Amino acid sequence: MISLTEEFFGGKECGIEVKVKMIYDGKKGDIINQYVLFTKICKEQMKLYGRSQKAILEAIRICKDKNVLKEYLESEIYEATQKATKKATKEGLQKGLQKGLQEANLETAKRMLADGTLPIEKIAEFSNLPLEMVKRLAESLQTVSV
Repeated sequence: MISLTEEFFGGKECGIEVKVKMIYDGKKGDIINQYVLFTKICKEQMKLYGRSQKAILEAIRICKDKNVLKEYLESEIYEATQKATKKATKEGLQKGLQKGLQEANLETAKRMLADGTLPIEKIAEFSNLPLEMVKRLAESLQTVSV
């Protein structure tokens, strides 16, 4: 037990007296003990690997091997993995869709340039491509046909 009056005010009477029971390690296997072990393992791994992903992954691996917060870590890791997978899949689909649309727009611009009846500004507008890109595309098509 620590008396804050004793620690901070030299035992002099003050408006409030607070006593704190310090728990350093808990009982073997209880949640406090597991949390303390978890923090010790994390500190050890950060000393070895710094504040890095490797330190985190090693701390989690060691804790799971020693059955320290294992159930919690496994459920949190599973949930985080699921979220990351969903996010990566969604981002991948969006990037793929954007790339596909851009390729389709490029093909449309190429056909319109080959037709030769529309000004480059209109082709850029209709194909949703930047004007500079359509100009470069027109130049490259002229170079190829020469």
